Parts: sequence; structure tokens; C-alpha cells
Amino acid sequence: MEAKGEAFRTIWLKDGDPSVVQIIDQRRLPHEYVVRDLQSWQDCAGAIRDMLVRGAPLIGATAAWGLYLAAVESHRSAGTAEFIRQAAEELGRTRPTAVNLRWALARVMERMRRAGRAEDLVGLLRKEAQAICDEDIEICRGIGRHGLPLIEEIASRKKGETVNILTHCNAGSLATINWGTATAPIYLAHQKGIDVHVWVDETRPRNQGSQLTAWELAQNGVPHTLIVDNAGGHLMQHGKVDVCITGTDRTTRTGDVANKIGTYLKALAAKDNDIPFYVALPSTTIDWSIIDGAAIPIEERDPAEISRVRGKSGDRYLDVETVAATTAISNYAFDVTPARLVSGLITECGVCDASEAGLAALFPERAKRAS
Repeated sequence: MEAKGEAFRTIWLKDGDPSVVQIIDQRRLPHEYVVRDLQSWQDCAGAIRDMLVRGAPLIGATAAWGLYLAAVESHRSAGTAEFIRQAAEELGRTRPTAVNLRWALARVMERMRRAGRAEDLVGLLRKEAQAICDEDIEICRGIGRHGLPLIEEIASRKKGETVNILTHCNAGSLATINWGTATAPIYLAHQKGIDVHVWVDETRPRNQGSQLTAWELAQNGVPHTLIVDNAGGHLMQHGKVDVCITGTDRTTRTGDVANKIGTYLKALAAKDNDIPFYVALPSTTIDWSIIDGAAIPIEERDPAEISRVRGKSGDRYLDVETVAATTAISNYAFDVTPARLVSGLITECGVCDASEAGLAALFPERAKRAS
């Protein structure tokens, strides 16, 4: 996928300076394309916590690069392994719901544990972080290949008329390293010349839809229309949605999915209107240790995300208060959509039923290890 007319990744080593990791500051989109330098594991933790980076796969990759930066720093002093272990603990506390965060940290720490005494730890962790990013691109490309036939079937049934797809939050290139999860089949369909149109939920309170999904779809020439979060049901009732595709930050072994708050309501509306509701996910977001979605920890974020709206006026960014200072606010960041409302899970290995049997059929070794 592209941004500003160039192929890109969402996280990379700075050219000519391997002690600096660079990211796109997603808080500045869609108004400005700003690259930020991450020079320490603390910078990586701040980028995850303060949502400079978003999306489960990118959060995991940022954590992996954070451990690489911890290795760079600790290389100059004694106690390297302990220093990195402490960094991993702190990075693990930044976001509770996205399972990729802990998956990536565990993978890098296991690689470090298996390293020989003579191995270059900095180089080793750099290769591991890079491998996580490279693999994510191929995983998302695989999701696109397996999700594409679903869109092709709708296009065929509609005899070439526009395929209208509703999505929620940002499950695009900006949430991964490239391609995205829910957007990967859409990008491939668009590249094949299929007439697709995306209904983009604004996704309050952080507006990942209006600020991120709409921006990257525009960068890639995909027709889209921004709608308020509560318009999806109305569009479905009036036959203006052919399929819903969302992402997920954590999926249970039985097919329940945790995604940005409001996803559950879209699934309910889709069920009531006989519209297929698919969830696109890399296998790294499957939490094989959890059976019931009720056990997924749900992040509750700063009430200021609801009481304030951030925007740009001229050359200035402004935070505007929208509610009375005495108003009590609850800001749940995610909800859980039960498997019974999910038409299928789109993964890098194929499409399956949202069930333990469905996931086990695609990933038998992982399911066996978790039993």
C-alpha cells in the first residue's frame, strides 16, 4: 500500500542510524504526515500508550523494536539481560487488550533466552524485530488473498454493481506494517478492478475511522464515504451494505472477538439484516488460552478522550471541551462480539467458522499446544 505516493511501512529503522526507530505519528493524521524518532524503549512505550501507533500488529512490532532499543542502550553497560527484561515488563503494561503486544514481547524474550553467550544480542534482537515486521506483511497479504473471493462472489452476484463494505475503526495498513487486515481484501479487490465502496465509521472517541481509515483509503484511491458511528444500522436496513469486515485485537480459541468499542453493535445490526459479518485477523491475535470472550481484559481509557475533541484550526491544533466538567464519563475502548454473530474469520491460512473447531482446522499445531 502507499502513503504520499510511496510504498511504505509503519515502522522502520532510520536510514543511516540503526539506534533510531521511526514511526508515523498517527495522532497528526489526516492533516499532517509526521515521522517521529523513537530513541529508547521508553519512547516505544510512550508511542504505544499515547497512540502514536495503533492496531494490534503494529503495537506488537513497536514493542519488539522497543526491546531492540533496550539492547542498544544496555550494550553500553552491565546487566544487559536484566535491563531488557525490565523493559519488557514495562512495555507489557502499556495496553491490556491487544494480545500481539505480549506475543511479540514473549517471542523476542524467548529468542534472547536461547542466545549463546558469544552472540551479538543487539544484532539478534534487531533481526527478530525485523522478522516480526516482514512476517506481518506476508500474513496480511495472505488475509487479503483469502478474503478476496468473498468480495468477488458478491460482485458476481450483483453483476458488477458496486460492492458496499462497512468497516469499523482502523484495521488497515496503519494498524499493521502494511496491507492491513480488514482492508487487505478490499485493496486487492480494488487492484483487480472490482467496483468497491467502503462505508467508514468515524469510530469515536479516537476517530480512527475518520482520521486513519479514510486517509489511507484516499491515499490508495479506494472510493469511500465517512459516516457517524450510529449510521451503520440505518444503511443496512436500506440495503446499502453488502458485507461488514472488521479487525480484532484479540480472538479467543472459540471465535469470540474483541475489537474497538461499537463493533458488537455493528454485528447485531448485520445479523438482524442478514448481512455477512466477517472478522479479518492474523493468527498472532488468537489467544489460545482464553475460551470465553468475557475473560478478555477490556481497556478503560482516559475520560478526556470523550470530553475533548481535537482538531485543526489554521496552523494550530486545538482541544475543545464538549461536556460539563462535572459529567461522569466511562471510556471503554473495546467490546466483545460473540462468535455466534460472526459469519467467518479471515486469516492468512484461509477462512473458517468462528469456532474452536474452525480455528483448530486451520492451526492444528497451535490448537494442540494450547490444549
